[in-house]
Amino acid sequence: MADPAFAQEAADTTPAIVDGLEEDRPDAIGTGLREAASPVAEEIHSFYELTLLPMKLLISFFVLGLLVWVMIRYNAKANPVPKRFSHNTLVEILWTGIPVLILFIIAIPSFDLLYLEDVMPDGQVHEYDEAPGQTEFQFANDFPASRMVKKERHLDVFAVRGEERRLLQPGDDFEVEGLGDENVLVRLENPLPAGERLRIVAGRARVGAKKALWLFGEDTTRVIEAPTLTIKATGYQWGWAYSYPDYGDFEFDALMAPPDATTEELYRLATTNDIVVPAGETVRVITTARDVIHSWAMPAFGVKIDAIPGRLNETWFQTDMEKTFYGQCSEICGKDHAFMPISVRVVSREEFEAWVDERRELEGMEPFFAGQELAAAESGEERQAALQQN
Repeated sequence: MADPAFAQEAADTTPAIVDGLEEDRPDAIGTGLREAASPVAEEIHSFYELTLLPMKLLISFFVLGLLVWVMIRYNAKANPVPKRFSHNTLVEILWTGIPVLILFIIAIPSFDLLYLEDVMPDGQVHEYDEAPGQTEFQFANDFPASRMVKKERHLDVFAVRGEERRLLQPGDDFEVEGLGDENVLVRLENPLPAGERLRIVAGRARVGAKKALWLFGEDTTRVIEAPTLTIKATGYQWGWAYSYPDYGDFEFDALMAPPDATTEELYRLATTNDIVVPAGETVRVITTARDVIHSWAMPAFGVKIDAIPGRLNETWFQTDMEKTFYGQCSEICGKDHAFMPISVRVVSREEFEAWVDERRELEGMEPFFAGQELAAAESGEERQAALQQN
């Protein structure tokens, strides 16, 4: 377990603001939602802006119209002799049936969204080397029976050139055979141009902005890949301890950065140590607590999950934006509850690997990624030497 004093010393030598990396700061005068930085947040925003907000405005103006109409139509001057009736069957049916319909419209996409947030993505990535003239690509549909690829929407097919990806459209660019079977075949209408290779992401976890009521707006959902790394977040009064079990389980504390280590805008948001994750990869977050209930919340990712003593909860996020994002503990946990910020720094894969090796070095461990490269190089030299001897 990392000493809080060590974490504070690290903050004094490492600026809270990382040069060259954009920051996702809250807008002090903003009235809308924070910019969505993950597929879950995109879906939350889409649901709110295309379904809930129009519904709220419609109901508000309808009720306002009724109030104005009643005040004008049924005031004492316009209606000196009041009507003498106790009920109206049609009105009672309407004011019961319409709210039930509204609740169904809200509930169905809400349940779908809650399920997607709760279930860990399991998308598989299938990469194919550049193959001039090839139009048929097969992959194993080796998911559990309840999660098998059975529909075209369970696939995203890309043509990849370097760092650029071009999404291919089913029906126009490719057809799929064997959905629901042990092997699935993707057949391209035309071979890929020279320099492009095929990338298929297959899975049932499809998340992102959807059409409102399945009719209006743009569908920008995508299949989410299975997590590539796990972070364990442990809340305590009053700070967060993080560990990376995939990379030797090194740990560090993240406390609120002091005023002289950050800016006025980021004071009480910046921390002594950022969580660092690679852009474009799915991250599993496991939460727990040492003392009382805390809550790990990151608005830009659409994530809020309780950290409970004696229990492990999990959630996930994925973002392509290389920024520093800020959140806070969202469960009242004592006198310093307001001083438990969360900061996540999203960097390139190369920067992430360098950071992991640096962290491991601080813990007295051997480099993880540099060690792999060295072992691979040594293995290659040994193979070359053996070939020369033969």
